[in-house]
Order: sequence, then structure tokens, then C-alpha cells
Amino acid sequence: MDTLDLARWQFAITTVYHFFFVPVTISLVAITAGLQTAWYRTGKEKYLRLTKFYGKLFLINIAMGVVTGLVQEFQFGMNWSDYSRFVGDVFGAPLALEGLLAFFLESTFIGLWMFGWDRLPKLVHLGCIWMVVLGTQLSAYFILAANSWMQHPVGFRYNAERGRAELTDLWAVLTNKVVLVTFPHTIFAAFMVGGAFVAGVALWHLIRRPEVDKAVFRSALKIGASIVLVASAGVAISGDLQGKVMTEVQPMKMAAAEALYETEKPAAFSAFTIGTLDGSKEIFSIKVPYLLSFLATGSFDGEVKGINSLQEAYEQLYGPGSYKPNIPLTYWTFRLMIGVGMASAAVALWLLWTTRRGRAPTRWLIYLAAPLPLLPMVANTFGWIFTETGRQPWLVFGLLPTASGVSPGTTSGEVITSLVGFTALYGVLAVVETKLLLRTIRGGLAGTDDPPADEPPDGSPEQAEKPLSFAY
Repeated sequence: MDTLDLARWQFAITTVYHFFFVPVTISLVAITAGLQTAWYRTGKEKYLRLTKFYGKLFLINIAMGVVTGLVQEFQFGMNWSDYSRFVGDVFGAPLALEGLLAFFLESTFIGLWMFGWDRLPKLVHLGCIWMVVLGTQLSAYFILAANSWMQHPVGFRYNAERGRAELTDLWAVLTNKVVLVTFPHTIFAAFMVGGAFVAGVALWHLIRRPEVDKAVFRSALKIGASIVLVASAGVAISGDLQGKVMTEVQPMKMAAAEALYETEKPAAFSAFTIGTLDGSKEIFSIKVPYLLSFLATGSFDGEVKGINSLQEAYEQLYGPGSYKPNIPLTYWTFRLMIGVGMASAAVALWLLWTTRRGRAPTRWLIYLAAPLPLLPMVANTFGWIFTETGRQPWLVFGLLPTASGVSPGTTSGEVITSLVGFTALYGVLAVVETKLLLRTIRGGLAGTDDPPADEPPDGSPEQAEKPLSFAY
């Protein structure tokens, strides 16, 4: 493979790996804040214990997310310097807001929340975790605003002399029609991951350790499964809106998502398609009449442009070349995103049904405990792969081809070296993360009693000399 392909593989691997942690962080901190709010309002001990339990899992996850996220910044200079030069003036503002506002908000109040138990007033301490929630939401919004500009560039002018885009309207970037539909879709999808994680952990405890904290984990199971169902409805509604905007600003991506080669009015939705290996022609397809027209345009008889007609139009607009993404990859990631997401909702509904009215979960449900948190995470991953590969061959749609963004001085050997290094490092981090999570999960809920009699009081010389540990 040449330098461009290797650079794309490296960015894809590091991005997908990092995104494993993002939806868990976004959702789990909000769920933790909700549990602590329930404890503050009701005084019930179970909510306090769940807050500390899932809060510790959140802290493990966000630490790993920060570490892997920093690598993304390095790659802009390592492998994609021409891309950085082109978008730097536009990306500078939202990324600066993400770093200076959102990230510092998160890091400051995470520290206060971690070490503020029994030191801050309850309401102030509760406010700290909600500030972390606000920080994660702002962080997600600013990052998505930057990414949405790549999908639909607005609020800029092109400086031909310097060969780059220059920001003219920050508000237009932050209110891009793409980010306005992408943000809620991403947040709802993140809550599917977090809810499934909470429910999966609770289900494991209910089956493997049914005699320990049964009532508490039953509450966690119901909370997690309910969040998955509500979030899945939000994903469906926001996804429908996102599809219509995508058809408007990136019609080739919608056509590729459906393997629709010829323009149709009305257009049928392809539930299953077999095409040639190069994705150039349809061989067999099972279709639902009129559905694609509605998904793409909001009308059952709306026209949806096909790949071939769009290719001709783009050649006239941008010059000779192929403007088709990888059709099989785009087609199947789109369906796997939807299918796996629907399976997540179905499993959550089944869990609520089988454990209704005090029923104990049957032992065979243990086989759902591990896959349940993974299903929406896999759906999220397929969604991002679809979003980014469906935009190809553009880095910035209509402005900067992917081939023009790679660093001109980077060699294949350099990219291979960093690719192998990052992949090996991420493998080690995956083992560390998994062991920490499993150890904490197996440890179960901590009690809320006072420290043992032989424990030195806070503020004493003996306590001051003790090393910090990962505990509250």
C-alpha cells in the first residue's frame, strides 16, 4: 500500500479505537449524575451505592479515552499536514472552544467530584458531576461541529493564494445544518451504549451473584434497559432527520448507502443487496417500495439521485475522476448500524419483559450480559465508518480530496512504523482497560458505612502519609 492508504488505515484504527470510549463517557457520566440526583432527592442508599459503583467505572473509561484521544491530535501533523493547513483556520475556533472550555470544565470538576465526597456540601458536590456532564456535551458538540464542516463546509472563504479555507462566520459553523442533526443522533446513540453497559453489568451480578445486592442491581437493570429503549427511539427520529439532511448536502453518500445506481422516483429501500465485488452493479436485491423516497425526501414519491447520474454531474463540476465511495462498505455499514442498533433495543425490551414483576432473570440470560453493552457500541462504530467512508473521495466535501491532504514528506516506512507502534500500544491499553473494568465490576457495590475503627481519621498525620488509591 502507498503512503495515502497507510495513513488512512492508521487514522481509521486510532479513531475507531478512541471512539470505543467516547459514547461510554458521554452517557455514563450523565447516568451517574442522575443516580446521584436520585440519592440527593430521596436519600435512598441504593442510589448512593450505584453512583459510586458506576462512577468508578466512568472514571476508568474517561482516563483511557483522554489518553487515546490525544493521539488524534498528533496525526494531523504527522500524516495529514496538508489537511491541517487547509482546515486549520476554520477548525481552530471549535477545537479551541473544545479544549479551553469543555475539556477544562470536565477536568476541573471531575477532580472536585472525585475528592469532594464528605468534603463538599452535598448540593455542591452534586453540581460538580453535572458540570462534568455539561463539559462532555459541549466537547461532543464542538468536535461534531468541526466534523460536520467536513461534511458540509459553511462560514468560510477560500484563499487561493494560500491554498486554504479561512473562517468568516463562526456562528455558521456552529449552527451548520449537519451538526444540528448529527449532535442529537450521536448523543442518543451514546446513551444506548451507556444504558446497555449499566444493564449488562447489573444482569451479570443478578445471575452470577443473585444473593448479593439483588434489589439494587434489579433497579440498575431496569434503569439501564429503559435508557436503551428511550435512546433507541431518539436515535430513530434523529437518524431520519439526519438522512434527509444527508440527501440534501451529500446525495452521493445516500445513493451509496442504498447501492442505488440509477435515479428513481419513487425509490425503494434495499433491505438486502448482492452486487459485484467492485460495487459497480447490482445482481440481486430485496426492496421495500417507496421507503427510500420517504427516508431521503420526506415524500413517498420523492426522487432520489442515483450513483451514475451523480458521478456524471460531479465530473462536470469537479473534473475527471471517480467520485464514488466504496459502495459495498458504505452499503453494509449503513445496514449493520441500523440492524445492530435495533437488536440492542430488542434485547433491552426482552430483559425488561423477562424480569417484570419481581421475576428473577433465568441463568441463560447470562449470555446476554456480555454482548448487551457491545451491541450499541458496535452499531456506533459502524455508524462512524459509514459517515467517514461515505464522504470519500473527499476530506472536505467538494473542496479537498483525500489524496491532497496527506503530508507530502511522509514515507510509507514512517507510517508503517507509527502504525505498528500505535496498534501495539493500543493493544496493551485494551488489556489494561479490560482488567480494570472487570476487577471493578467483580468487586461489586461498596458499602456506605463509616471507615473501620482502626482507620486513621481524615487530616491525621497517618492518613496524610497514606498513598492515594483509586477509591472514594
